[in-house]
Amino acid sequence: MKTNKRDSMISPSMLGPIIAWVIAILAITVVVPLQSATGKSSESGASATQWSVQVDQVDPGTVDLSSAFQAAIYENLLQELSKSKQFRQVLRDGDRKANETPNLLVLKTTVEKYTQGSETRRAATTVSGATKLTVRSQLVTRDGNVVLERTVTGEVRFFGSNMRATHNLARNIAKAIKESSWTNADQPTATATGQL
Repeated sequence: MKTNKRDSMISPSMLGPIIAWVIAILAITVVVPLQSATGKSSESGASATQWSVQVDQVDPGTVDLSSAFQAAIYENLLQELSKSKQFRQVLRDGDRKANETPNLLVLKTTVEKYTQGSETRRAATTVSGATKLTVRSQLVTRDGNVVLERTVTGEVRFFGSNMRATHNLARNIAKAIKESSWTNADQPTATATGQL
């Protein structure tokens, strides 16, 4: 079968929409990354002071909490605060760099309530066996001024190990800090209290 040249060529009436489509694709691939880059640079310039945080060891308070749970809360806090990119540095308790770090806040976490759950009961029924942790978290300046104080909970209600509650708790603490009002100020002076 012989093909007609006219059938294999693009008609002039179709050329306009094709060119418009190509220009639109090029504009999207070039302009969107540029807007993202300028948005990031303006966001970083919005806050003149970049704070660092030192995470203190978890205080069990009057609650009988195993050292494994305390360590898991602590390690998860370090990880979640680093992931939030809210602070210039996230330092461990006792880190020697903390003495030389300007604009340092200290995160103090005290366990207020702990309900030991059961993985077996959670697997068998979804209405019982939840593991729950409630803590009081405080961001404190070097001179002891409380900048932020929140009561935060973490729990595992359905599937997952009991230790998953420590991860959820750390994520909720990082979220509470990120959503708090002190982060918009150069100098944290007002105390924000509340529950999450």
